Amino acid sequence: MKHWINKLNSFLRDEEGATATEYAVMLALIIVIALGAISALGTKVSSTFSDVTSKLP
Repeated sequence: MKHWINKLNSFLRDEEGATATEYAVMLALIIVIALGAISALGTKVSSTFSDVTSKLP
């Protein structure tokens, strides 16, 4: 039983897991922002191409 308590204490004191979680959250935020930017730009680019296509003979 003492072995499990020591393992639990060392796990709770270890900060590597927290760092990995922080990196995962930052990566998720970057992905969400990138998808939003691509979506917004994609709509504008699509409408620009449509305008150009309609003005061509």
